[in-house]
Amino acid sequence: MEFNLDRLVRENIKRMTPYSSARHEFSGAATIFLDANENSFGSPLPQNYNRYPDPLQLSLKEKISNIKGIPVQNIFLGNGSDEAIDLMFRIFCEPGKDNIIIFPPTYGMYEVCAEVNNVEVKKVPLTSGFQLDLDAIEASVDENTKLIFVCSPNNPTGNSINRGDIEVLLNSFDGILVIDEAYINYARQKTFIPELTEYPNLVILQTLSKAWGLAGLRLGMAFAGQPVINYMNKVKYPYNINTATQQLALEALGNISSVNNWTKTTVDQKEFLQAELFKLPITQTIYPSDANFILVQLTGAKKIYEYLSAKGIIVRDRSKVILCDDCLRITIGTPEENKQLIEALKQYAA
Repeated sequence: MEFNLDRLVRENIKRMTPYSSARHEFSGAATIFLDANENSFGSPLPQNYNRYPDPLQLSLKEKISNIKGIPVQNIFLGNGSDEAIDLMFRIFCEPGKDNIIIFPPTYGMYEVCAEVNNVEVKKVPLTSGFQLDLDAIEASVDENTKLIFVCSPNNPTGNSINRGDIEVLLNSFDGILVIDEAYINYARQKTFIPELTEYPNLVILQTLSKAWGLAGLRLGMAFAGQPVINYMNKVKYPYNINTATQQLALEALGNISSVNNWTKTTVDQKEFLQAELFKLPITQTIYPSDANFILVQLTGAKKIYEYLSAKGIIVRDRSKVILCDDCLRITIGTPEENKQLIEALKQYAA
């Protein structure tokens, strides 16, 4: 069956005329800008932020294009990946009619965005091994299922989803499959970006918040076929990425060596943390992780969480999440932070 994107897009989105900013309408060289009602005298900051930012972030996208090996026209930049997630609902899901499928335990914003947009959420829990249940997924898909979200490596479990199972969904689902690769820099499994030319129904999310260490800038990336990207640019707010974020991200993207070093250190520290946790009598299970965190099942996880919080060490209590009974999610810290965590847990377990 040939994929038909327009069949999935909401009719009002297809009909709408996007907002056209002054910067959209102008092309070429100019020295005097009297078009956008900006303050022509400057700003009270050392850097001049009196002008609106590039609405399509072309310089930044060109840098990302070189790093990721993907054309500029296949890149969308958002205010965190959450903006791209929300846009998926606004473009493809008719409120009160359509539905999406998620695989708990997983990232919570898929469900939050669905609730905000009044879209039904169908939950197909992962297996006990934190993998997809393909038969249950097939049984859950109906004619109004527009989006499926796969988080790989998954949050909060940390494992990568079986690549073959994802490919089954790509080949069998005639809606949009969103693969959230926020933690892909830490994973042994390769990104699905090279498969974009093969699957027009594929959208890939990545971020600069994790391995790149730019969580404070709120810059997410979506990669997809040009028709999908065109719709995302049509619906987004015109100046969704501010000038400071664009400038700082460009500067950071020139320092790949530091990111690679941090990533290697994080992986090494993950192995250290796992080895030390295994020595503690309170540790029941440490689940395999391809991310910069580990999911650990502990005896009395809630009490341990409260104990660590009282010592100023904050982890994430996931013990009430499906399949995560008595589990804490622990981000890999610096060597010193990890040592302090282990020492605190040793004292608790003594």
